Amino acid sequence: MNVWKPIEPESRIVRVPRVTIEMKQNEQISTMGIIAGNRSLPLLFAKHARDSGIQRLVAIAFEGETNPNLESLVDEIVWLKVGQLGRLIKAFTKRGVRHCVMLGQIAPKNLFDLRPDLRAAAMLFRLKEKNAHTIFGAIANELHKDGIELIEAIPWLNPWMPTANFSIGPELAVEQRNDAAFGLRIAKEISRLEIGQTVVVKNGTVLAVEGFEGTDECLRRGGRLAGKAGKAVAVKVAKENHDFRFDIPCVGPRTVEICVEHGITALAVEAGKTLLLDMEDLEQFALKNRFVLSTL
Repeated sequence: MNVWKPIEPESRIVRVPRVTIEMKQNEQISTMGIIAGNRSLPLLFAKHARDSGIQRLVAIAFEGETNPNLESLVDEIVWLKVGQLGRLIKAFTKRGVRHCVMLGQIAPKNLFDLRPDLRAAAMLFRLKEKNAHTIFGAIANELHKDGIELIEAIPWLNPWMPTANFSIGPELAVEQRNDAAFGLRIAKEISRLEIGQTVVVKNGTVLAVEGFEGTDECLRRGGRLAGKAGKAVAVKVAKENHDFRFDIPCVGPRTVEICVEHGITALAVEAGKTLLLDMEDLEQFALKNRFVLSTL
């Protein structure tokens, strides 16, 4: 990972320490499967997974979602449509994959927009509640039935997960700190209820709560409701007992761009539970726009 350099002396930046990647599984994994959604996280994992001794990478990619550049970073890639659960599992078992990670955004709504195969349809039929955690949890169970374990990717991604006292940009104003603390309480509660993990607040008022539409739309909606003056604060959290196997809270340059475009001046995330992607671009954009990104 590149060394980050200060851009504006007046901005307060606390660096994320580089963490040595350690295996948390009892056995050494030589072949790893990647269920790859969109954006840059699958590429980040693939670039650095071999540092820990992984010799072979097999990726499942989804048409219209997965970045095609992933193909050059893995040994094999199989392109599927979202909802083809049976073919996904067969692709792994045929290639001897016994461990896999799920990375990138794979919107649960796509399982309804596209026609699921028989195995996916049967899985969905058995679910009494259909949200991100129940759907992806059920996928993990289906993988397990065929001898494939869905595991956390965190051991390979720790260097990009900021700890306490991380901050980019100017000091938070008193009002922003109060809103961040208020937003943390609200976000923790909505995550407990399986509603979402992001809120937008301003002056002690909740402007937007993330629902099924996802983080980006929540930010846009909250920013619009903040009015012309803007100055809203967004808070993104992980729920208690969060299952990081299929949902790692992430923030990248696009997230910050949406905030700035819609009048949100600060984004607070949970320390040790959120990945920061494309950090150099993220830092440059935040500093240029005097945007605050910090951990709680």
